Amino acid sequence: MKYLITGGAGFIGSHLSDALIERGDSVVVLDNLTTGNRANIEQLLTHQNFKLVEGSILDSELVNELVESVNHVLHLAAAVGVFNIIDKPLDSLTTNLRGTENILEASTKHNKEVLIASSSEIYGKNSNVPLHEESDRIVGSPLKSRWSYSEAKAIDESMAIFYHLEKGLTIRIVRLFNTVGPRQVGHYGMVVPRFVQAALKNEPITIYGTGTQSRCFCHVYDAVQGILAVIDAQETVGQAFNIGNNHEVSIEELAQAVIKQTASSSPITKIPYEEAYSAGFEDMQRRVPDISKAKAVVKWSPKLSLENIISDVANHLR
Repeated sequence: MKYLITGGAGFIGSHLSDALIERGDSVVVLDNLTTGNRANIEQLLTHQNFKLVEGSILDSELVNELVESVNHVLHLAAAVGVFNIIDKPLDSLTTNLRGTENILEASTKHNKEVLIASSSEIYGKNSNVPLHEESDRIVGSPLKSRWSYSEAKAIDESMAIFYHLEKGLTIRIVRLFNTVGPRQVGHYGMVVPRFVQAALKNEPITIYGTGTQSRCFCHVYDAVQGILAVIDAQETVGQAFNIGNNHEVSIEELAQAVIKQTASSSPITKIPYEEAYSAGFEDMQRRVPDISKAKAVVKWSPKLSLENIISDVANHLR
């Protein structure tokens, strides 16, 4: 099978590329290398079944050409990271909406199967956990850039479903919950690599907000296996699946775990959201996935712990 991975030089995309090549598939990566990194796929560049194309999902002609050349499209390219979304909201919306539309149009034209990588961000501020695939979306004002990513990913999902229902396009959707691991960087706001990097240098670990807010972290190796399970199963067509780990930890507990596991002398400091981001920033208190659907339909569940994550991120950063 030959796959096109948009955003394939990024954190998750590069691990997905590794997994597909390892199992004998061919991979074409389309990436503009803004948040993606050539170093993430350096090990694949000379492989006979791998090809990197530097370009944008906003280039409809290029997208059309590449989609025609493959069997299956895995659409991971997006503007990512809270800082990135807040700093460049218009660019982020354009990339996430127009880029997805280009992918869906080309895939419909050439009758190719598509996986849309969505995000737990679509659930917004809904703290009625665990969040299942039919849970309500609760988001803030559309005038606040904080929620533009959530809105865009939700519209991406809607477009994909309507292309499926109205035009017969074969689509699948995965909603990724806080995927972390080697190759992830902290300067877009990703909390685990940011904490680990500070701990390795014995520098202060800075928590945004009170630290009582909680998250669930899924190792990228587990997430990739979940994605593969979804794309390989016929019964997943036209559906969305949560892919994440349902072990919940507060951000302060995460900082303490990082310090303990790295034997760091880092102190923990806290700053208000308004100082870290901007006035009026909104966040969600809890975000826990219900992964029972993935367990039931594709027999997938995460295997790696938070300790595995911290260890692998630390080893990579070292």
